[in-house]
Amino acid sequence: MAAILLVDDEASARLTLALLLKQWGHQVTQAEGVKTAVRALTETVFDMVVTDLRMPDGDGLEVLRTAKQHCPEAEVILLTAYAGWESAKEAMQLGAFDYFEKGQEPDALLHRIDQALEKTSLRRENAQLRRQLRERDSLPGFIVGSQEMQRVLELVRRVAPTDATVLIQGESGTGKEVIASAIHQASPRAERPFVAVNCGALPEPLLESEIFGHVKGAFSGATTHKKGLFEEAHGGTFFLDEIGELPLPLQVKLLCVLQAGEVRRVGSNQSTTVDVRVLAATNRDLEHLMRQGRFREDLFYRLHVIPLLLPPLRARREDIPLLAEHFLKRFGDKQGRDFRLTPEAMDRLLQYPWPGNVRELANAMERTAILARRDEIGLEELPSHIVAGLGLGAAPSFPPEQTLAELEKAHILQTLEQCGWNHALAVEVLGIGRTTLWRKLKEYHIEARYSS
Repeated sequence: MAAILLVDDEASARLTLALLLKQWGHQVTQAEGVKTAVRALTETVFDMVVTDLRMPDGDGLEVLRTAKQHCPEAEVILLTAYAGWESAKEAMQLGAFDYFEKGQEPDALLHRIDQALEKTSLRRENAQLRRQLRERDSLPGFIVGSQEMQRVLELVRRVAPTDATVLIQGESGTGKEVIASAIHQASPRAERPFVAVNCGALPEPLLESEIFGHVKGAFSGATTHKKGLFEEAHGGTFFLDEIGELPLPLQVKLLCVLQAGEVRRVGSNQSTTVDVRVLAATNRDLEHLMRQGRFREDLFYRLHVIPLLLPPLRARREDIPLLAEHFLKRFGDKQGRDFRLTPEAMDRLLQYPWPGNVRELANAMERTAILARRDEIGLEELPSHIVAGLGLGAAPSFPPEQTLAELEKAHILQTLEQCGWNHALAVEVLGIGRTTLWRKLKEYHIEARYSS
């Protein structure tokens, strides 16, 4: 069934053709003139337009132009009472499928309409196939242009069909969970659960119960049996984010699961077999933690089967314009607005070091879209911390010998100062969670003045 717009000022001819098209199973909208047709085309998507050429309030060429503007995939057939009319050439140049002389057998016109609809259907099928090929070749959810990320995605494609354990390393905000999800979605386990846990988000007793489950009476408050996340992920993929934060006693239990393929709930003497692919991620230097005795060497090598390093955003600046425009379009579409970055604004985004990586960029573009007074995004529309962080027009003043840790500490301090030490605002600006901020404050020995 196709949606067809039928335009003709002659009521009897229009009604007759509409009846025939409905008998053939099509949905028909009738318009008695050009103005009515133009309004219909701006409000509804049609598969086909059949329009008279000459009408009292205009001509079919105007209907044709409007159709190509608002329903570009729709084919248009023009009807004329004059054979060989002089506007035929112009109509074909404007993209008309055909023109048809009135007075011929209706079956001939219906045949041409069927041919036009078949062409429309074929075009849409081809477009869908092209979209599917692009998704297959580029992995959904990724906007990349840099060679660094292309290499990452190529590795994702290669490891996804296997059951190999993958350790995803990279700074906060680089998209480690997105990569883990992509590996799962491209794997034979895609129809099974993808279960994720943040190892730094819960205290040890709660985290142990969350991952491994517990039996009734295992501890105070354990009033029922509880299945752990390993069991929830049976047949699918279990993603352990921030694995470097996992306490040593739980590292031992995790190693046992990886070695034996069995999980034992807290308070239970029985083990349950689980079929789970494990992916892990960290923004910490696990080898450094091993030297400090804070991460087990045997667990590290169990997880480090396929190492995958995500580059920070500042190391793949070719992706910044693509990502910024992608996020602006996404947030603009929600508001019915069409944002455009000025060259000056784009240059500032390219200069900024993005310590919060893609997450920080996404948050910055969302904030810009919400607060922007106009659709053209200049320097004054960008978040102030991005502009101020670059010295209000000067080039970034980060010494080349400054380490990443020193850069991150300085950026956190500067952001906290700019936000009046309001932690809720600071985490939004930085693009990180509150737990991560508190951990960073402790790691860099930054004393919180006050929080909210």
